[in-house]
Amino acid sequence: MKAKELKAINEQDLENKIIELKKELMKVNSQIAIGTVPKSPGKVREMKRAIARILTVKRQKGGAKKE
Repeated sequence: MKAKELKAINEQDLENKIIELKKELMKVNSQIAIGTVPKSPGKVREMKRAIARILTVKRQKGGAKKE
């Protein structure tokens, strides 16, 4: 997801997306800890970046309301 797309989404949907991504990341991390190789190892990096983008957009939206 791109930041431009995320800015158009409301905060509740962003929160739901974060929760969904964190659950999926936790599953993949547990697979890695067990020793099995995930289906797509590059997806881990992409999920982490998506979570960071969402958090950044949320903080930007929150900061804009306070000012």
